[in-house]
Amino acid sequence: WLMAGAPVCLLVGGPDGLGPECASRAVERWSLSALTLPHGLVRVVLAEALYRADSLLRGHPYHRA
Repeated sequence: WLMAGAPVCLLVGGPDGLGPECASRAVERWSLSALTLPHGLVRVVLAEALYRADSLLRGHPYHRA
């Protein structure tokens, strides 16, 4: 999707996930955690994951504190 330049839509499901109609339309599905997270925390975790992936694609070293 990154190289194709296709639009990306990220959805956050409720405690039971996305409905079957919505989930069936997805090209890719990610699970951020086996835990049920509050929506505010999901936004932070997702933003960090996307930032880290972009950093790695740009050749920045993987930081391990």
